[in-house]
Amino acid sequence: MEAPPVSVLPITGGTINMMEYLLQGSVLDQALESLLHRLRGLCDNMEPETFADHELVYLLKGQQGNPFLLRARRSLSHPTVPWHLRYLGQPEVGDKSRHALVRNCVDVAASHSLPDFLNEMGFRMDHEFVAKGHIFRRGVLKVVVSKLSRILVPGNTENTEPLSLSYLVELSVLAPAGQDTMSEDMRSFAEQLKPLVHLEKIDPKRHM
Repeated sequence: MEAPPVSVLPITGGTINMMEYLLQGSVLDQALESLLHRLRGLCDNMEPETFADHELVYLLKGQQGNPFLLRARRSLSHPTVPWHLRYLGQPEVGDKSRHALVRNCVDVAASHSLPDFLNEMGFRMDHEFVAKGHIFRRGVLKVVVSKLSRILVPGNTENTEPLSLSYLVELSVLAPAGQDTMSEDMRSFAEQLKPLVHLEKIDPKRHM
């Protein structure tokens, strides 16, 4: 049986090669309110956006090298909005002058038949999780504070358990390639969050 057609629309518009600049850290559950209070004072939106998302990570194994990975995410709190399909390239962590991890990023909106389409294309779902939390913004900077939970029964987003006793904190910027001054702005902002959270340039390969 063929999968229904999937419509895919770029979130950013056009075909600009966007790069994601990223710093990551974590904060224990008991320190969450202190961090949110600090972010309310530093960011443009005193009351953060809240979200509850279900993310599925798909792999396509090639003849050689690392498997091709795509992330499909849907909103649990707004089930009628489009899915998001995201590709993240290999991080560029070697440049010591950059204060942030840098990787290619393609983010598009897609119809609800996205999982069926990916399966038809030969992708295999590797794992899934639920992310719930808050989004703060300061200019082009975005801060996401999220609690990640594993799904105990495949596909059942009501049956979950937290992955840890902490919240993931991510500071990111999406910008065209070559905008390396962004990492300096991110470093300055991250300094203002210490000692509540220490945001760092983390190489994912070291944690695999």
